[in-house]
Amino acid sequence: MAIRGIHHLAIITADYPRARAFYIDTLGFSVLSEHYRQPRDSWKLNLVLPDGSQIELFSFPAPPPRPTRPEACGLRHLALRVAQLDEEIARLQAAGVECEPVRVDEYTGQRFTFLADPDGLPIELYEQAD
Repeated sequence: MAIRGIHHLAIITADYPRARAFYIDTLGFSVLSEHYRQPRDSWKLNLVLPDGSQIELFSFPAPPPRPTRPEACGLRHLALRVAQLDEEIARLQAAGVECEPVRVDEYTGQRFTFLADPDGLPIELYEQAD
């Protein structure tokens, strides 16, 4: 597998103002962008550290504890950066790993897909060339 690194970690919170303050004021992340998504009654806050490590912080109305994926409090998914998404999907499918259809991030224009680890943890493959 040609993993290029971790692109971002996504977290869902039940208390957006408290979590926002924690990641920015307590942990020192900088804000890349912040979007209120009216149809979902949801905030999407993109945070970054000086090394480029990112967290997407989401809010959803009354998220339940995570019995399954994807919209619950806690870790939402692990995102792994790859250079050639189609090649990685083909390699994974040949190994018997099911991947979701490729989507495009509405804010960045980047392509991505999801799969799951053996325990069901959602893993995103995020295409990002050098």
